[in-house]
Amino acid sequence: MNSIASPIAGKVNNVFIHVKDLKKSAEWYSNLLGLPFNMDDVESPVYNIPVTSKTGLTLDDHTFDPSFKWTPSGHVLFNFFAQDIDEAYAFVKNQGATIVRKIERIGDFAYFNFQDLDGNVLMICNC
Repeated sequence: MNSIASPIAGKVNNVFIHVKDLKKSAEWYSNLLGLPFNMDDVESPVYNIPVTSKTGLTLDDHTFDPSFKWTPSGHVLFNFFAQDIDEAYAFVKNQGATIVRKIERIGDFAYFNFQDLDGNVLMICNC
């Protein structure tokens, strides 16, 4: 099968996470990722987490969309990377996050799932 030319780049540009309390979530994600945080930089309806990769991470509280019905994602939205999965697991647990799947190991690959403040399920893996 031949590929066709597309004006759409073959990469994920940005991930949006729908949150209820933008300021609390911005602080929580910044702490989770060890990033500097200034509450004065958070202005509704969105906050862009200053990640160090090409894919962005945006928190969205839908302030300007009164018809939006918020529902947490019960399935993994995306994953963060950690070289040491055991250290990451201990850190996330120490932050008070709810672990929804303990560390699973498949050969050299390992991951676990947890919830953010709003109940969205996220993953951390070592590959």
